[in-house]
Amino acid sequence: MRTRITEMLGIQHPVVQGGMQWVGLAELAAAVSNAGGLGILTGLTQPTPEDLLKEIERCRDMTDKPFAVNLTILPTIKPVPYDEYAQAIVSSGVKIVETAGRNPEPYLPMFKQAGIKVIHKCTSIRHSLKAEKIGCDAVSVDGFECAGHPGEDDVTNMILLPLAARRLKIPFLASGGLGDGRGLAAALAMGADGINMGTRFMVTKEAPIHENVKQRMIEATELDTALIYRSLRNTARVFKNSVAEKVVEIESRPGDTKFEDIQSLVQGVKGRELFDGGDLDKGIWSAGMIVGLIDDNPSCEELISRIVKEAEQIISERLSAMVAH
Repeated sequence: MRTRITEMLGIQHPVVQGGMQWVGLAELAAAVSNAGGLGILTGLTQPTPEDLLKEIERCRDMTDKPFAVNLTILPTIKPVPYDEYAQAIVSSGVKIVETAGRNPEPYLPMFKQAGIKVIHKCTSIRHSLKAEKIGCDAVSVDGFECAGHPGEDDVTNMILLPLAARRLKIPFLASGGLGDGRGLAAALAMGADGINMGTRFMVTKEAPIHENVKQRMIEATELDTALIYRSLRNTARVFKNSVAEKVVEIESRPGDTKFEDIQSLVQGVKGRELFDGGDLDKGIWSAGMIVGLIDDNPSCEELISRIVKEAEQIISERLSAMVAH
């Protein structure tokens, strides 16, 4: 499959692995890239910019294909030296960056000078147009179905993708609710140049996550996610476990919710311990509605080739048979 995204990034298949905290390590990113997609290392999963440089080198030892680094710029409890992380990415020689969170404009001159392609994650058309205007090379359009932060507009990809196709000039990826060949074919039909998958790649052999977590996601239905932080206008979609349900319960109480009321439940370090130890009620973890469509734990190679094969079959056989020749 050739799209503007495969051409721009120098990859074989229009399938990108989203940046995921605690999950985007070299094992996963290299496996995705080796399978013909674009693997992404999550910059802030590494405790320091020096550690990120080491992780980039580790990834290079495992793949000679293109891979990217995610830099998520968000307000944090503890200040993060974003400038130093950005500098580390530049000095590493990586040529693709996925930015997320706040406006990446302050870092664009530095990235552009180094010949880096920038893909910015957006949850709305207005943010996508802004990203195009400031000079991002591509955007990842995140629908309401996605894991992590879907924004506050609650617009699904059935609407967002055709809008993006109508209004954007730069290439864009569909993100949220994607995990199989039908999703890829549908995204391409709606005008996207490829798909960005996070949750689906969490349930692969190479994802550095405890088997208990993967198994629970395989058993899950499309109803097993929860929206938290709605009351704080910082909505996040996470897997529905006892901790997420407790957060939702606290937020539904009369009066304003303060972050302090839920902070002990949602600490990032607990999510990391959950992924390492497999205690499913240790903390919260991001998961999209696509969990309802996940029913196995393949290798990244098996997953990507299956998705692409399925999509090609749908496009060349099922859809073309419906058009009168």
